[in-house]
Amino acid sequence: MNDLDLFAEQPREDRRRRPARVRQRRKRRSGSAAFLFSMAFLVAVVGTGGVLGAAWLNNRIHPPDYSGAGTGSVTVQVAEGATGVAIGDTLHEHGVIRSVAAFLKVYAGETRAGSIQPGFYQMRQRMSSRAAMALLLDPKSRAGNQITIPEGRRANEIYALLAKKTGIPVRKFQAAAKDGAALGLPSYARGKVEGYLFPGRYDLDPNASAAGILKDMVARFKKETDDLELEAKASEVGLKPGDVVVLASLLQAEGGTEDDYPKIARVLYNRLNRGMKLQLDTTVLYALNKRTLHVTYKDTAVRSPYSTYYVKGLPAGAIDSPGEAALKAALAPAKGDWLYFVTTDPSTGYTEYGVTDADFTRMKNKLDKWLAQHPE
Repeated sequence: MNDLDLFAEQPREDRRRRPARVRQRRKRRSGSAAFLFSMAFLVAVVGTGGVLGAAWLNNRIHPPDYSGAGTGSVTVQVAEGATGVAIGDTLHEHGVIRSVAAFLKVYAGETRAGSIQPGFYQMRQRMSSRAAMALLLDPKSRAGNQITIPEGRRANEIYALLAKKTGIPVRKFQAAAKDGAALGLPSYARGKVEGYLFPGRYDLDPNASAAGILKDMVARFKKETDDLELEAKASEVGLKPGDVVVLASLLQAEGGTEDDYPKIARVLYNRLNRGMKLQLDTTVLYALNKRTLHVTYKDTAVRSPYSTYYVKGLPAGAIDSPGEAALKAALAPAKGDWLYFVTTDPSTGYTEYGVTDADFTRMKNKLDKWLAQHPE
């Protein structure tokens, strides 16, 4: 009997059982292979993740940075109130530093970092973060011209201040002022730059043109008046936005102190509402392009749309650049029935208010006495 005969003699159940065991062994072998493959894949993934994780950690501890003092030249502006992150972003955008993280690491370790002043700096490209920090702390690196425009300055006076600081001729500022649209003047300015060159401190870009500087000042005016909601609130006091600016310029010129602005505003509103002429000496002086406390009757006879002795109501336009306090007062006058005011002591700004002609005469006499004691 051969093997085939023996197999043939086996019961059918035995013949089925043997192939089943074979299939189980095959499954076990297949499962083991799959397990080993999975483990190998997992090790590969974990290994790759470990490499990536180590790289990430290394970048956190040692962020990429340039070495050395850098090359070339680039002007960078540090904005008012800029944080370390903001400064780092600016430096990175201009190609000064390789990464913000590297700069912040230096910034955090520099005790003088908080003393970095706003303004323009002459930097180099591809600098180490430490070298960049050193330049920011060096006053000699300041490339721009810082200037403060006082409140109440007329446009032609502002041009003179800017020309002296930048070396740009006054005539170029005058020419630039003629293109109100290019400067971004609001529509209610009616193309006139007077009153819209906002006073304050400016860090002038050393590469800026006359038009660029005036445009920045107009942009500052728009930002400040947006914060005050000038356009929305103008109707609450019965004026157009441009007229609010004109009235604010009068307060700026006339006001003895900031505390007086709301009271003087009430005097002007009361006179306007009664159809009275404002009769302000400062408008006469603007028309005559003069600066003096000694205004004569001959001066008040000037026939100009800016003289409120000549025209009824507000003058043809602003007479200076009003600041925030004057603009606020124009939008929120004090309560009162005053029709007159006189700064009876110009040396201190002390101002008095009255309702009757007799009140005005009394106050005017006090001013005349002061002027007599302080001749030009």
